[in-house]
Amino acid sequence: MPKISQKGLNMPASPIRKLTPFADQAKKEGKKIYHLNIGQPDIDTPEVMLNALKNIDFKIWAYTASEGTASYRAKLADYYNKLNYGITPTDILVTNGGSEAITIAMQACLNPGEEIIIPEPFYANYNGFACSADVVVKPIMSYIGNGFALPAISEFEKLITDKTKAIAICNPNNPTGYLYSREELEALKELCLKHDLFLFSDEAYREFCYDGREFISPMHIPGLEENVVILDTVSKRYSACGARIGCLITKNKELYQTALKFAQARLSPSLEGQIAGEAAIDTPDSYFEAVSKEYTARRDILVKGLNTIPGVFCPNPGGAFYVVAKLPIDNADKFCQWILEEFSYNDETVMMAPATGFYSTAGSGMNEVRIAYVLKGSELQKALICLEKALEAYPGRVD
Repeated sequence: MPKISQKGLNMPASPIRKLTPFADQAKKEGKKIYHLNIGQPDIDTPEVMLNALKNIDFKIWAYTASEGTASYRAKLADYYNKLNYGITPTDILVTNGGSEAITIAMQACLNPGEEIIIPEPFYANYNGFACSADVVVKPIMSYIGNGFALPAISEFEKLITDKTKAIAICNPNNPTGYLYSREELEALKELCLKHDLFLFSDEAYREFCYDGREFISPMHIPGLEENVVILDTVSKRYSACGARIGCLITKNKELYQTALKFAQARLSPSLEGQIAGEAAIDTPDSYFEAVSKEYTARRDILVKGLNTIPGVFCPNPGGAFYVVAKLPIDNADKFCQWILEEFSYNDETVMMAPATGFYSTAGSGMNEVRIAYVLKGSELQKALICLEKALEAYPGRVD
């Protein structure tokens, strides 16, 4: 029998989706499941975006330019320049989702075997993107005790070798919800300039910052113009995960032209997605104000509720719509499967993501879970009751 490639064998499976068969079985058994495991918001997609799809009138469903349509990139530039990014449409490469933006960035910036430093826990699929690009992820630990703040620059320095080519952050962070400060980004600037590194900034959750806190992008830090690569998507901003439209932004012209070659090899991003994405930029501010208010309320319900459960600790995140919580359990993978397979309270249970899947360092996150507050407050409160009852009943509880 022909052998599968080594890269295929090395490609990690999604830790976020691996419990799906157990959830499906639980549903067949009549259990209601509170899905807190995946970043799929229940917020309505903006009407202006949906209407653009309904009103599509092209006669030929044609290729678009590999870098994206001129009209969409022009409108995207307006959006980013309202945020003081100071870019032009020629700095924007439209991609098939944020995932492709990240993969292209890795392929364009790093040679096979070169290294990218990423604070962990981090978005699990970074491992898969790195595998596709033959890039080595070097994790640097952040800790729940200080809310997963950026590790000390001295710790970054210890990891930098002649193979180090880039640092990546997700801001606000998935899975922790941590929002990086200007001081932290200034420190990363000095590090990247000192060692001539790219700085990747995944900004999928830019619109979700709470308590009046300011979002700071590396694009706001003067002097990093040749180093910064912004990675973005419409998925979370507009609750449009299925649109599969993202973008890569850089002022580094050599990098842009290199990334464009990878984009040309895959031909083009989807026409209908760009039509919807272009329309979405006209989403009124009132939409985001309402969404921010809703997520703030959900966060407050979840964090307060978690911290009132005996043995549970959860820091208060500054952005995104995730928390990582420490539970009194022996093994997060076992617990998240057990709560689906063997537990229910009033025929209800909870689906969460074991935090182990968001760490690269073996043995990390064993007593942590990621919870996405993507359900309404009343549903979150019921899920919290289920979780508390489950922790009381779990045979692997550790106090």
